[in-house]
Amino acid sequence: MRRHRTIYFNDARHYYLFVHEPPMRLEDAWAPVDEVAGTAVDTFIYGVSRGDGLFYPSKVGRRFGDDKRPFADPYYWRVWHNMQSLLDRGLDPLQVLVGRAHQKGLDFFASVRMGGWEGLDPKYTLASGGRGFVHPEVRAHQLAVLEELLTRYDVEGVELDFAAAPGGSSFWLRPEDVGEHSATLTEFVRQVAHLAQEGGKQVGVRIYPTEELNLKTGLAVDTWLLEGLVDYVAPLLYVSMVLDADLPIDWLTQHAHQREISVYPVLQPYRHDDSRRFHPRVNATPAMMRAAAANYWHQGADGLYTWFLNWPLEDQERRILSELGDEELIRGRDKHYFLRRRCAEAGEHDYPGQLPLEIPADDSTHFHPLHFSIADDPGNDRVQRIRLRLGVGNLVSAQVLGLKLNGRTLSAVCRRTPLRQVDPYAGQWVELEPGLELFRLGENLLEIALVRRPEDLVGGVVVEDLEIIVEYGLYPLTSSS
Repeated sequence: MRRHRTIYFNDARHYYLFVHEPPMRLEDAWAPVDEVAGTAVDTFIYGVSRGDGLFYPSKVGRRFGDDKRPFADPYYWRVWHNMQSLLDRGLDPLQVLVGRAHQKGLDFFASVRMGGWEGLDPKYTLASGGRGFVHPEVRAHQLAVLEELLTRYDVEGVELDFAAAPGGSSFWLRPEDVGEHSATLTEFVRQVAHLAQEGGKQVGVRIYPTEELNLKTGLAVDTWLLEGLVDYVAPLLYVSMVLDADLPIDWLTQHAHQREISVYPVLQPYRHDDSRRFHPRVNATPAMMRAAAANYWHQGADGLYTWFLNWPLEDQERRILSELGDEELIRGRDKHYFLRRRCAEAGEHDYPGQLPLEIPADDSTHFHPLHFSIADDPGNDRVQRIRLRLGVGNLVSAQVLGLKLNGRTLSAVCRRTPLRQVDPYAGQWVELEPGLELFRLGENLLEIALVRRPEDLVGGVVVEDLEIIVEYGLYPLTSSS
């Protein structure tokens, strides 16, 4: 049965067990739940595993840190001693969080990375030449961990994290085993679903944004949906934590909703990561999060799922988490859309991205397309203006761009500013304000050409960024006459 949820995920490490000094006070042990309580968040998901250990006192797997003592890193030392300080007082670190979540009115799911099987012989790992889930020992181990979480703890369900690879874990199958053993993975998901259903619990899965990426790694998501093996799906690309307002989830909502299965797309936390030169890691603003959330709802999302907001979570972060629970509230607020760039770190495991877009100098007649979506109706009389911003590398003011929006030529005045502060000579922001009537609710098409350049400047330009900023007003637009 589909259900609206607003989800926040904590990975147990970065903003929790890595940080607090042992012995852990109860106030610190409750912190991941308390920092989101009182917002629209109604579901708390806790990442209980990494490839080298579990963040609770498992009886079937290896606790994180048990193989690392003495510790070379202070944050690993903190993890082990924080958990141990609770255990020494007769408190289970995981149950402390589960109990606190329920006390605050939140559902609790334990999330397990499917590409790591802590405590097993390393020979089963892909990095050591093993075959991952082809080995029955790996499947039995992961099933035992999930059964333990479903039966020993009072959780609402478990989450199978199939999206942590690459970047957060190994894959579960070698590429050459995918064809034969995709069915093996599906049978494993069936077993987990049976365990959960026996106890009245739920199963969620973190998967990739496109059907192609899932099939490429052996994830037969359509089969899982058709058989009703999961209660929700959460699409994301872990290795790229830059927000994507155009996350391609239409295929997923269409197939999931036929079986009354919920779709919770993941709102990634960053506007920029540190992979771009002269761009530090920066969190997305509330207006950017609103834009992505509105687009996801427009595509049929049942709720929203986010993580890694700027920490500690202060007023702005709690404001974001409060807004994400109310589609109607977001609908009439300012939004800041931007196009996602291709992720170099993902390599072949990326989904299509339109930026950066290179335009050669000798190509003055060809218009290059950029597709974007907005969930705002330009005909709404509270929409005051919509600004369009292009970040263009190698651009000088003597070069002229030709622009078309939804087939109509743009002739508005362009304001130009440096692309970056560090190297202001490297490009320009081009900002213009087309008429509201040129935009469309939903999909839009911007076309760009380099129509004129100085004869002695032979290089082309590179479109690095596209932003669309929608501004609302308290009063409707009116005519002056």
